[in-house]
Amino acid sequence: MSKKIVTQGNTTNEAIEKGLKELNATREMVDIKVLEEEKRSFFSILAPRIVKVELTLKDEIEDNKEPKKVKKEIHLSKDDQQKAHDNLNNFLEEFVKKMPENTKYDIKDAEDYMHVSLENENLGFLIGYRGETLYALQNILSAIAGKGINNKVRVILDIEGYKEKREKTLEDLADKMAKIVVKYKKPVTLEPMQAYERKIIHSRLQENSRVETKSIGEEPHRRIVISLKNK
Repeated sequence: MSKKIVTQGNTTNEAIEKGLKELNATREMVDIKVLEEEKRSFFSILAPRIVKVELTLKDEIEDNKEPKKVKKEIHLSKDDQQKAHDNLNNFLEEFVKKMPENTKYDIKDAEDYMHVSLENENLGFLIGYRGETLYALQNILSAIAGKGINNKVRVILDIEGYKEKREKTLEDLADKMAKIVVKYKKPVTLEPMQAYERKIIHSRLQENSRVETKSIGEEPHRRIVISLKNK
């Protein structure tokens, strides 16, 4: 169940700020409902004003897992695999000509996805901040691969082994943040991440006996909170 708290203050804003502090959250992460606002009469005008609000964390996940999305499993026939391969090959052949010299690409076919890798040490601009450009290009390649095919074609793109390096970075971050949570006994909220990155953090700390993880907020600002386990 989503975590709800009720707080009060002399103004609506004061009550909300108290609740946000207690939840260790921002306004974007919660639903806010004013429960009670004491009305003043002429005789009570000097009495303190009391406002009660209810704050609920949006889409909070209590079991350390990302919400499961039911995806239709797609299996490509040999003909569809060949068509998708040709679509990608035709595009990438021209694409790499506009990239830094000696850029190479490789396409691997599979029944449920196509894997594309680009190799050149000067392709950092195609990765972008935290892989944003890489994932945008991956979506474009998926659309190109599926041209003329009834089924949606899933393309997995990697550039210069970025994804493997990123996974190691996130695992190191998870370990470091877990130690901070244990040392100071206070939860830590990480910056927003893509779903696959959050999954790496969750998986890394799943077996940790002292901390737990949960995801809060909505895309594209969804983030992980690491906190001490309740014993």
